[in-house]
Amino acid sequence: MKQRIAKFIAHAGIASRRDAEKLIESGAVSVNDEVIKTPATNIDENDVVKINGKKIEQQKNIELYIFNKPLNVMTTVRDPLSRKTIYDILPPEYKHLRYVGRLDYKTTGLLLMTNDGDVVRRLTLPTNQIPRTYIARVGGKNPNLDIARRGATVDGIHYRPMVIDEIAPGKLRITITEGKKNEVRIVLRACGAPVQKLHRESFGNLQLGKLPLGKIIKVSQKDVDLLLKTL
Repeated sequence: MKQRIAKFIAHAGIASRRDAEKLIESGAVSVNDEVIKTPATNIDENDVVKINGKKIEQQKNIELYIFNKPLNVMTTVRDPLSRKTIYDILPPEYKHLRYVGRLDYKTTGLLLMTNDGDVVRRLTLPTNQIPRTYIARVGGKNPNLDIARRGATVDGIHYRPMVIDEIAPGKLRITITEGKKNEVRIVLRACGAPVQKLHRESFGNLQLGKLPLGKIIKVSQKDVDLLLKTL
């Protein structure tokens, strides 16, 4: 069965489709030892694909994992300030996984990881509007949370409306569907409720549950299929 070369690279967990196209355009990709220059190239199971001379094997199954990110850990491969990253914590057998979006240095909780670069792209596209739910401890007196509920514009950037429930004094449950950088912190600060602690407890249909900090668990195929069907 024929498929586009960029899709093949993405499903191999090497890069997103967009980044795969850039690799192709740079001349880094060959098919049957011939360098290709167009992402429109189609291949089948008999073709040999290499990136910078290294053969790429197709991933057979999409794997998805839930990682409970601890405090003061960077969601990145390498940090220029030499701070601890998620890959310093993950066991060796999980270090090949790609993270889905980011949780900032001071945010804990559910971080998805996968072996499929195209899944990363699909799960982080704002147009897919996948709900993410956080628990936030906030400061401030008499915050105006309706600013966030209506949809806020801060420093010229518009943020979609958030669902916010006050579950205790100074404690909020917040659901967003966009996932812009530092979105919850920026919008709540604009509401007069600066975030003191932030923890993500769900992503789409996937729940963190009681997974301990710093631990990782594989998502069942049933739940992976359910999540991907929403895209």
